Amino acid sequence: MKPLDPRLLRHASAVRRHLVTGVFIGVCDAALLVTQAFVIACLLTRTLDRIGLPGLRTPALALALIVLARAVLAWGGEVTAQAASAKVKSQLRRALLAQIVRLGPAWLATQTVGDLTTLAVRGTDALDDYFARYLPALVNAAVVPLSVTAVILTCDPLSGVLVLATLPLMPFFAALVGMATHRRARRQWRALTHLGGHFLDVVQGLATLVVFRRAQAQATTIRRVAEENRRATMGTLRLAFLSSAVLEFLATISVALVAVTIGLRLLAGRMDFSTGLLVLLLAPEAYWPLRRLAAQFHASGEGLAAAEHLFTLLETEPPLPVSTARLSPPDPARSEIRFEGVTVSYDRGCPALPRIDLSVRPGEYLGIAGPSGSGKSTLLAVLLGFVTPTAGRVLLAGPDGATDLADIDIAAWRASVAWVPQNPWFAARSIADNVRLARPEADDAQVARALLMANADDFVRALPAGAETVLGPGGVPLSAGQRQRLALARAFLRDAPLVLFDEATAHLDPDSESAVGEAVRRLACDRTVIAVAHRPALLDYADRVVELVPSAMAVAR
Repeated sequence: MKPLDPRLLRHASAVRRHLVTGVFIGVCDAALLVTQAFVIACLLTRTLDRIGLPGLRTPALALALIVLARAVLAWGGEVTAQAASAKVKSQLRRALLAQIVRLGPAWLATQTVGDLTTLAVRGTDALDDYFARYLPALVNAAVVPLSVTAVILTCDPLSGVLVLATLPLMPFFAALVGMATHRRARRQWRALTHLGGHFLDVVQGLATLVVFRRAQAQATTIRRVAEENRRATMGTLRLAFLSSAVLEFLATISVALVAVTIGLRLLAGRMDFSTGLLVLLLAPEAYWPLRRLAAQFHASGEGLAAAEHLFTLLETEPPLPVSTARLSPPDPARSEIRFEGVTVSYDRGCPALPRIDLSVRPGEYLGIAGPSGSGKSTLLAVLLGFVTPTAGRVLLAGPDGATDLADIDIAAWRASVAWVPQNPWFAARSIADNVRLARPEADDAQVARALLMANADDFVRALPAGAETVLGPGGVPLSAGQRQRLALARAFLRDAPLVLFDEATAHLDPDSESAVGEAVRRLACDRTVIAVAHRPALLDYADRVVELVPSAMAVAR
C-alpha cells in the first residue's frame, strides 16, 4: 500500500489543493508546537524559580495565544478537509459515471448493478475518513516529527539521536500491521458489495420470489451474507485496535528511554533543568503524529479498499478499441448507411452478429426481422456506437464522400439519432420531464405536441396531474403500451433524421400495438427508419425487409 495513491491525483484535482493546504497548515502547526514547548518550559522554570506574577504574565499570554492559534489551525484544517472530501467525491462520482458511459451498455451488461451502486454511493462516502482524517495526519507525520527531532538535536544531541533511532520503528511496525489491515479491509469491502448486490437483486425480483414462495429462503441468505459482513468488519476493527496498542507501546517505551537518560543526567548535573524539560515536552510530540497516522489509516481502510476498486474501474479499457477521432458526422437525412462485412463476436466461435453487408438509403424505412439470437439488436448497438465491430466497418456515405462511423464524433452522431427500445427507461420524475430527455430545452407546448403525435395525449390527460404526473421507478403505474407511446413521444420531440426501433411493439396487446404502429408510421415520414421487429405492426409498412439468420449472411426478401 502506498501512503498516497497517485491515481487520486490523476482522477481528482481537488486533492492537489487539499495537499498544498495541508502542508501549509502542518508547517504552521509544527512551528507553533515547538514554540509552545519553549513557552511552557519557560513558564514552568520561572514558576519553580519563584518569579512573581509579573514575570509570568508574558509567557502565559504567549501560551494562550499559541493555543488559540493552534485551535484555529485545527478548525481550518477540518473545514478544508471536509470541503476537499466533498469535492473529491463529486469528481470521482462524475468520473465513474463518465467511465461507465464510455465503456457502454455492452460492458454494463456484464456487471452487477448492485456492486456499482454500492461503489458509487457507499464506496465514495467511505473516502471521508481518508480525506478528512488520514491525509491531514499524513502531512503532519511528514512535517512534525522531522521538525521536532531537529529542535531536539539542537538542544540535546543525545536525546535527538535516541529519537532518531527509535522513530523509524513506528512506520515500520505500522506498515507491517497496515498490510494485514488492508487485506482485511478488502475482504470487508467484498462482503459489503456482495451484500448490497444481493439485497438489490432480491428487492427487484421480490414479486417473482413471493409467487414461487422463495422469499423466506432469500431472507435467510441475506442474513447469512450480512453475518459475513459483520464478521469481516469486526475482524478489521479487532486488528486495528491491536495495532494501535502495539504503536502506543512502542511510543511509550521510546519516550521512557529518552526520559531515563535525561533524568540520569539531571541527577549527575550534566544537563540544566530547562533543557531537560524542553526535551521531555517535545519527545512525545515526535511520535504522536505517527501514532495518529496509523490510527487514521485503519479508520480509512474501507475507503481505501473502495478507492482501489474504483480506480481499477476508472482505468478499465473498453472491451473493444474506440477511435479518438473527432470528425463531424454527415447529415443522416442525406447519407446512405453501409454495413460492409460487419461482424461482432464477444466469445470466440460464437458471433453475436454474423457477417452482414447491407445498405440503407436516405429516407428508407428498413425492417429487420429474424429469430432471437440472429444479431438484430447488436446491429442497432453497432450503429449507435455502443459496440465496435470485430470485423468490417460502417460507412456513412453523404454528398461529400463516405466516412467511417469509427472516425466520427460519436456524441454528435447520436444527437442526430432517435432510439425507441423494447423496454424504455423512465426516471422517477414527471411525464413531461421524462419526455424532455430527448430535448431538455423543449417547452410545454412542444411536449404536448409530441404526446399528441405519439397517440399518448389521451391517457396522459386522464391522469390526475396530466403531463406533470410523477412516475415511479420503471414508469409505474403505466402499462407497457403507455410506456412505449411515451418513448415514441421522445422520438417525436427529438425530431431526428434517423430513427431506430428495437422491438417497439413486443409484448403489447392488439390495441396498444395498433396505436404504436400508427404513431410509428407517422414518425417515419421523411426520415430514415430502421425497425427491428418480430411482429408485423412495424414490418408491414417497411419499404424493404431484411431477415437475419444466426449463422449466415443477411438475406433480403
